[in-house]
Amino acid sequence: MITGELKSQIDRIGDAFWSGGISNPLEVIEQITYLLFIKRLDELHTVQEKKANRLGKPLENPIFPKGKDERKRPYEDLRWSRFKNFDPKEMFIVISEHAFPFIKALKSDQENSTYAHNMKDARFTIPTSALLSKVVDLISLVPMDDRDTKGDIYEYMLGKIATAGQNGQFRSPRHTIKLMGNSLAWFQFFLLVFLNCLVDAKETKCFLSFLD
Repeated sequence: MITGELKSQIDRIGDAFWSGGISNPLEVIEQITYLLFIKRLDELHTVQEKKANRLGKPLENPIFPKGKDERKRPYEDLRWSRFKNFDPKEMFIVISEHAFPFIKALKSDQENSTYAHNMKDARFTIPTSALLSKVVDLISLVPMDDRDTKGDIYEYMLGKIATAGQNGQFRSPRHTIKLMGNSLAWFQFFLLVFLNCLVDAKETKCFLSFLD
């Protein structure tokens, strides 16, 4: 259970989505999860870099490879620690046109993998650069290193979904069922990634195993 400042931080993220035009709680948690996933990729890559530097060895199987993507954007720009410092319009371009397609394409050579199945219908729906910049700033302040904290945050957000349903924020039972079917399958997958991996060298191996 989260309380105090952490709860306020999560509420501020939700309020930012609401004021920015995204009021459906399932869509909010979907977009938050994608952003947290992108952020986590950068953190895992940083763990790999530090280990390689410590051992004096080259970085093996980096999450963000050297070079540029198909649209000629350096993969380095797709890292959270880098694009969070971009101006809002540039950040929006990087995430919507580069980082999001990048995470959808991970392990795309394995069409029947769990990851490919859960990402095939993924959509980036944050409508404006101003909203995205605000949400990125707020998420950057949320401590996600502790596994228990991750669980508490998602439990709290799921509770808000339940409350929204009770308050009639979904248009109809059929609409609710459709959204649940499209969203919660991949959400459960990402939740497993966040909750079952630890922040060390083993986490990278654990993460990559979820992509198979």
